[in-house]
Amino acid sequence: MMAKFGIITGASSGIGAQLAKLAAADGYALLLVADTPFVDPSAGIAGAETLEVDLSTVEGVDRLLSAAEGRQIDLLCANAGHGLGGAFLDQDIADWRHVIDTNITGTVYLLQKVLRQMVAQGQGKVLVTGSIAGWMPGSFAAVYNGTKAFVDNFTAAIRNELKEHAGITLTTLEPGPVETNFFHRAGMDDTKVGQSESKSDPADVAKHGWDALMSGKDTIISGWKNKLQVAAAGVLPQSVPAQMHRGMAEPGSGDA
Repeated sequence: MMAKFGIITGASSGIGAQLAKLAAADGYALLLVADTPFVDPSAGIAGAETLEVDLSTVEGVDRLLSAAEGRQIDLLCANAGHGLGGAFLDQDIADWRHVIDTNITGTVYLLQKVLRQMVAQGQGKVLVTGSIAGWMPGSFAAVYNGTKAFVDNFTAAIRNELKEHAGITLTTLEPGPVETNFFHRAGMDDTKVGQSESKSDPADVAKHGWDALMSGKDTIISGWKNKLQVAAAGVLPQSVPAQMHRGMAEPGSGDA
């Protein structure tokens, strides 16, 4: 009997690498994909295939799908994404476009291609990494938070469109700040949130997402503090969470 086959993006480190460990333990044969190098050629998982490719482009996603070699995709963890800190007016167009194209364009294209296959085969599990950032105006991370607002909203809509397909599970994982390379890559090392020692453990976040996916949940907000933040963002005037976000993400706030 052939092993179940899964694809995990953003899998070279952080949440994606932890999801890969959980999927491997559950018996999935894996294709692990990232736009940054894998330190370990097998990502530390025996038999896992790895692919380094830019998922901000349609061509990059097509390369990923070609690497699947026509296998039935039983699992997709669409975890690829990255942030960008600093004042929007100071950002280079190439930088903010890459965030939008990775977090939105590449993710949407990959989901459409894989979900079409899953609907045709009558089953499949998809976990998409959104963020509680999508619930609040992201002062000094405006483009990133905007992309995550799209992802959170988009997955909820597609989940509704697919509700008649009982064999398809689409779960949105919404973590808060996580102890990964995210903030360094986003240029946020000097911010309060970047320097915070209370960020979540990526292993814990991945486990929350995996358990939610396997139990068929729609959405999981990882961490009780993050649940409170989302609840507050839903009732406060937007100016309030925008100012709160400024206090966490403004350049130099870590030194205040």
